[in-house]
Amino acid sequence: MNTHTLVSEPINTERLDLLPLRVADAEEMSAVLSDPALYAFIGGAPETAQALRARYERMTAGSPDPEVSWLNWVIRLRGEACATGTVQATIGPMGHGPVAEIAWVVGTPWQGRGIATEAARGLVEWLGRQAVSAVVAHIHPEHHASAAVAAACGLGPTEVWQDGEVRWQRTTGLRTGHARTNR
Repeated sequence: MNTHTLVSEPINTERLDLLPLRVADAEEMSAVLSDPALYAFIGGAPETAQALRARYERMTAGSPDPEVSWLNWVIRLRGEACATGTVQATIGPMGHGPVAEIAWVVGTPWQGRGIATEAARGLVEWLGRQAVSAVVAHIHPEHHASAAVAAACGLGPTEVWQDGEVRWQRTTGLRTGHARTNR
């Protein structure tokens, strides 16, 4: 059993506060994530506040697998005092150490302003301090905006495909060793 479970901590960047996800965020986030266009590459559809609340309850309860950490943040744009999207990392064992699979989504009204890039960079920098051995993201080959975010975070495309998406990966510039224990 893994006793080195990570938990989300606040992350601050130049313009953003990445705050650990709370069930109470569901109402605001249902509006942020309400545009069906957001799901063109990732699948799914907008959820009601009630459905999102139920999902957030499961997510904040944590992974049922003691070897896996589910970490989720709400992206808040400090200058506008509002939520704009989410970033997440699923950390689990693989090969030479813990690997973090990351993802991001920014609501349509805030796209094109560098928010996803800034949030994802902040997350990758934080993960580098958590001693993960690699950071990966799975990106649809036609989702050029997400590919640009991944590249800005130092991830590069690999030859690996999963569910119609390309695996992007970064292994350089990350610390190795034991993750810090959060209890």
